[in-house]
Amino acid sequence: MSRDPHPHSPIPARPEPPGPAGAGTPAETPLLSVHAAVVFLAAVIIGLVMGGLMFLHDKSVPAAVAAGLVAAGGSVPVLHKLIG
Repeated sequence: MSRDPHPHSPIPARPEPPGPAGAGTPAETPLLSVHAAVVFLAAVIIGLVMGGLMFLHDKSVPAAVAAGLVAAGGSVPVLHKLIG
């Protein structure tokens, strides 16, 4: 009676789920962090509100666009500091 030196391989406690087709490739990094996305989204909202208010005041589209762009651009650094 000879005994098998490796009777059975142990069953893993948690089998690995099958990976995607490119399992050997690293996971993709997001284009923007959550912080940057929130800051830019808030800046866009501020720009739209300010542009809309300026349009309601002057009835001038170029003035409203300029005010919205200035408000959005000026709010990005402030929001970056506040939302942290």
